[in-house]
Amino acid sequence: MRKLLLLLGLFAAGASAAVPDYAGPQPASTAKGDATAVFAGGCFWGVDAVFKHVKGVSKVVSGYSGGSAATAKYMIVSTGTTGHAESVQVTYDPAKVSYAELLKVFFSVAHDPTQLNRQGPDRGTQYRSAIFYASPAQQQVAQNYIAQLDKANTFGKPIVTQVVALDKFYPAEDYHQNYLELHPDQPYIVYNDLPKLGELKKEFPAYYKP
Repeated sequence: MRKLLLLLGLFAAGASAAVPDYAGPQPASTAKGDATAVFAGGCFWGVDAVFKHVKGVSKVVSGYSGGSAATAKYMIVSTGTTGHAESVQVTYDPAKVSYAELLKVFFSVAHDPTQLNRQGPDRGTQYRSAIFYASPAQQQVAQNYIAQLDKANTFGKPIVTQVVALDKFYPAEDYHQNYLELHPDQPYIVYNDLPKLGELKKEFPAYYKP
């Protein structure tokens, strides 16, 4: 598998910068119950695992966003020609964790938002950094937060994360779901994704759940 061939000698942790809390306006919300957010930050295995360990998150699904249903299949998406990005759909309780807090985790430990069309050992537009917003409120918070972080030069270089409207989210094949928990000893996971969970626990103990 290509990912295994690329991992030797490479390490893909998150951005590792000290990311400040979101300081922008909080849009009023009248929604009750669970909400969903869709993020893309490289291979979905690690992003999925990070959000599964965030308090207030009840479900995470790996999948594809940005392309059509006809091409939402791993072997085609992996060619980088379909417009899809490997993504995760996060179901969360806004009363326990806010969208801005999820974004802080996304920018801090889930991936590096300054890498263009790549993440660690993986290359291609299917591994781009993107926020697929499902509402104007999500769009506003995402754009404001990126502007805040760029103004503060948080990462030492510009954030390249796309902020685009969510059209459809297509769940990935069953063998991609919950991948880290099912394959904790797989070399790609050991070198690229398990360190992200360590960073989550270290940097965000109040957010972390076993």
